[in-house]
Amino acid sequence: MSSLKAVILAGGVGTRLWPLSRTYQPKQFLKFNGYSLFQETFLRALRLSAPGDIMVVTNEVHQYLVTNQVEELGYVLSESQVLKEPVGRNTLPAITWAMSAILERYGESDVVIFPSDHKLEDSATDEIRQAAGLASDYLVLFGIPPTHPNTGYGYIAQGTPLAGGYQVSEFKEKPDLPTAVQYLSSGYLWNSGMFLFSTKMFFQELARYQPEFLHAFEQPVPDYPALPSLSIDYGLLEQSRHVAVVPLIAPWTDLGTFQAWYEYRDHDSVGNTGEAEYIDATRNFVFAPGKKVALIGVQDLVVVDTGDALLVADTVQSGRVNEMVKRLREKGDPVIDYPLQVQRPWGSYIELERSAFFRIKRLTVKPGEQLSLQKHLHRSEHWIVVSGMADVQLGGKHYQFKRGESTYVPEGMKHRLANSGKIPLEVIEVQIGEYLEEDDIIRFNDRYQRS
Repeated sequence: MSSLKAVILAGGVGTRLWPLSRTYQPKQFLKFNGYSLFQETFLRALRLSAPGDIMVVTNEVHQYLVTNQVEELGYVLSESQVLKEPVGRNTLPAITWAMSAILERYGESDVVIFPSDHKLEDSATDEIRQAAGLASDYLVLFGIPPTHPNTGYGYIAQGTPLAGGYQVSEFKEKPDLPTAVQYLSSGYLWNSGMFLFSTKMFFQELARYQPEFLHAFEQPVPDYPALPSLSIDYGLLEQSRHVAVVPLIAPWTDLGTFQAWYEYRDHDSVGNTGEAEYIDATRNFVFAPGKKVALIGVQDLVVVDTGDALLVADTVQSGRVNEMVKRLREKGDPVIDYPLQVQRPWGSYIELERSAFFRIKRLTVKPGEQLSLQKHLHRSEHWIVVSGMADVQLGGKHYQFKRGESTYVPEGMKHRLANSGKIPLEVIEVQIGEYLEEDDIIRFNDRYQRS
């Protein structure tokens, strides 16, 4: 048997945390205390697996967030370690793809599977390692002893005791409050969404209950978009008779809503959390970096300001933020997709200001990286170098511009910006035109193989 391998599921968007979480900057990649939740998960996986034994399943649009944030930790993921889903299909396809890749690459293995958006103390890895003995006979999931009757989690009933855990006797969906109270008194566990599978047991049960998924990933190129969207709980664990649960004692929380973030963060003497001035205000959650916030005579509010969007909600009803995201999506509003800072394989950009006919960005190009050779049909661009040395291709000619110098890119001209220097290149980009969205890009050559 090979050493323990790890899979990190990093493809979700987290719409209930909008406007912090966006399509191109989901919650697992947000940095609150130095590291993002994804980075914390990667460091946790390193306590169980070698860097080359960690697999990440993510969405195609998030692949560069994954690689950039791992590089910030001092590690480099190979191309085969990042599985890029063309479309989201829930956890069963994602886990099946990762388990298939691990079996092909390493042979029979025990695999721990982490969501990338949870808080979990490091001591949990010792508990996970000790559960490896169950994986040869059971699909192992980890349960959390509840601290209160929570209506946002699924529950697990413990059955026959095993060495180090229990057989699962029943799964329960997210309950209402009276039912959650009943589950708490009955000794049920929260379903954490963390698993430990042997490849042998996983594919044995998959062949029995979901053979179409087994056959799909036996193909050289699986038809991912054609797969049904199915969770591993509903598609496999709730059907199998070989499922065990191991209670995790280490502190854990799923930071999926602002109410969960409120409960997790430190509070003042009257229950407020976040940088603000409070007068007769209690039990409020504030997140507004760079803004001076004052709350007077209010209670139980969520106040989130990201510069381009402001959310004010009742804490108890803040889980309904996804309803607002759906409404904005139906209106075609890009505020649900793009944060002010957007990661790209070559670096990142921050939007500084925009109106109907102009848009101002600050581009940061990493040393040795370059943007695609491209043109725009509906806008011109003016570049001003703030730091570093810019290598610029305009039409068929090449130029270099140092700090304080600038150049103009006419509408329809092929162009490329690159950084061949040793320090980051920073450029202020002023776009002018009647259409300024990100899809007005025609690429002719791109080292990152984007369309």
